[in-house]
Amino acid sequence: MKAITLLGSTGSIGTQTLDIVAQYPDRFRIVGLAAGRNMAMLAQQIRQFRPEIVAICDREQLPELTQAVADLSPQPIILAGDAGVIEVARYGDAETVVTGIVGCAGLLPTVAAITAGKDIALANKETLIAGGPVVLPLVQQHGVKLLPADSEHSAIFQCLQGVPSGGLRRILLTASGGAFRDWPVEQLESVTVADALKHPNWSMGRKITVDSATLMNKGLEVIEAHYLFGMDYDQIEIVIHPQSIIHSLIELQDTSVLAQLGWPDMRLPLLYALSWPERIYTDWKRLDLVKAGNLTFREPDHQKYPCMQLAYAAGRSGGSMPAVLNAANEQAVALFLDEKIRFLDIARCIESVCDRFTSQNRSTPSLDEILAADRWARQEVIGLTTSIAY
Repeated sequence: MKAITLLGSTGSIGTQTLDIVAQYPDRFRIVGLAAGRNMAMLAQQIRQFRPEIVAICDREQLPELTQAVADLSPQPIILAGDAGVIEVARYGDAETVVTGIVGCAGLLPTVAAITAGKDIALANKETLIAGGPVVLPLVQQHGVKLLPADSEHSAIFQCLQGVPSGGLRRILLTASGGAFRDWPVEQLESVTVADALKHPNWSMGRKITVDSATLMNKGLEVIEAHYLFGMDYDQIEIVIHPQSIIHSLIELQDTSVLAQLGWPDMRLPLLYALSWPERIYTDWKRLDLVKAGNLTFREPDHQKYPCMQLAYAAGRSGGSMPAVLNAANEQAVALFLDEKIRFLDIARCIESVCDRFTSQNRSTPSLDEILAADRWARQEVIGLTTSIAY
């Protein structure tokens, strides 16, 4: 039975991970849970899965959470704040830590888990995007496994099983195209938050759904793929695949192309990250190619999706630039969701902030420098928005 700690337990990744644990109680057990602000759901999860340690990021909810589970015996250790989440990440005998915290907030807990010798099921792409120059050496130093748990990188990882060293020639990341894949670019000036949150294929959190609408999610995945699989940016390409049946592909040196297919279901990559190198039987809906119908592909529209090129440029700059890109995007998306800027202002803000940072970038930043770049970028976006009239 594998012992698991779950960071971000009340979010989309967290709840689907717990669905897997509940379905396979003979294979997985929960050691620790950490959540943001959904105290009621966290209390329910504590009752069901009986972790040894829990943390809620919102300190104000600690007394209420403690009271909500006061009748349990034995009592879990209950912590709060960022320091509490970090303590959960490195606690006890958990073999694998699932990182489902959204955004750069997942970086420090992931680093703590790695230094404690835990394998990482990586569902938080920002950990590598912002912290890749620091995280990868730590993974090597502590001899832990870094297993992708999002659909695209899991697909690549699955296709690479059995491929000899040096056999990979190109990575093809598939993208649904998001909420506006069939909109003319001229209409994007007037889109609303509600429009951006109507993802055609996947059920995800608000931030990642907006990232899908801008295609920044795919740009960020390009940077993550660079770190995970050691590929140059010229060998990582994006293709629009509206059906989201093929989750990504690899091309080998002899031009053979391998793909991983399945219905859009995040549980599949999560289960593989938890069970690798095994394959566990499931009773989930099986892929029927006849029902799936036509599988189509098209080149991304760079005019409609400027965030893609911003991500490629940041990745090639290296150093702390991907952290700046990621932080600027997080802040701009938050402002858009609060209806303080327009949809197209997201890319404009990111580009402006990245341009301002160029002279400050270092090729081998420390963790402190990465975190400082993250804070700087967020403040720059906030400063920019004072001149934007919504």
